[in-house]
Amino acid sequence: MNALTLHYHPLSSYCHKVLIAVDALGIDVEKRLLNLGDPEERAAHLALWPTGKMPLLVDRLRPVPESSIIIEYLQRHHAASGRTLIPEDPDVALDVRLWDRLFDLQVMTPMQALTADLLRPEGERDARGVAKAREGLSSAYAFIDRHLKGRTWVAGDAFSMADCAAAPALFYAVTYVPLPAQHVQLAAYFERLMDHPSVAATIDAARPWFEFYPGRAGLSRRFFDPASA
Repeated sequence: MNALTLHYHPLSSYCHKVLIAVDALGIDVEKRLLNLGDPEERAAHLALWPTGKMPLLVDRLRPVPESSIIIEYLQRHHAASGRTLIPEDPDVALDVRLWDRLFDLQVMTPMQALTADLLRPEGERDARGVAKAREGLSSAYAFIDRHLKGRTWVAGDAFSMADCAAAPALFYAVTYVPLPAQHVQLAAYFERLMDHPSVAATIDAARPWFEFYPGRAGLSRRFFDPASA
């Protein structure tokens, strides 16, 4: 059995963030699909990590929670030689961590709010919350687009943990709020993300599950074709 086990779900954006990093760092992990709807699985997961959140990395008997912490832990202890997502330069590393947090908080959070609203019964939908989440995404798109001018990746010259966060955040966010035509830098960056081998591999592995994604109506046909589901 592999010493490293990743408890995950193939539709989870935060799990995608870690899966992208695992691939980019050249690490072999045992991927254990987590069904929190199963009482026994849920109880076992809560015993490992009381918040019940995923992804959760277990290194032998040590649980390592939270996507950014997992990525930093994996780089420190298990990355293949020469592979890195957080640079050694402390100032550049701070920039990576900043943009990792910005994508988690300013893109991932409103995107998840929109997903959560679709999971509510029709009579319990939160129109005001949905409007606020959409406004939040539009605002985030604008400042990210400005930041990307003249850049290939979001922090520094190399693909980093910040891009691992950006890829699933944007992938799902655009299913609710498409990228405006005027944000050309962000649109080009999105395509670079989708073409990155570690991102493409993660999305490809998730394809069989996209029919269960609440926002699937907004998925591009290059990622999901309802007729073939």
